[in-house]
Amino acid sequence: MGRFYFHLQAGDQIVPDDEGVDLADLSAAELEAILAARELLAEAIKSGRLEVPEAFVIADEEGRALALVPLRRFAEGR
Repeated sequence: MGRFYFHLQAGDQIVPDDEGVDLADLSAAELEAILAARELLAEAIKSGRLEVPEAFVIADEEGRALALVPLRRFAEGR
């Protein structure tokens, strides 16, 4: 088990996740990011927002980026 952080990337800016979530492994963290991306996009559509962050950057407790989950792939239905 480890603590994973889901930072939002928007252009050159990173919006940090200061809390993080305890999950079993990186695969579980990637699934969590996918579910959160779908929810974030659904909320953006409901509220009429056209701009959403580009991706979730999954990081570990030391701040190392482990994976990138682009939101665009969900917006395009992939």
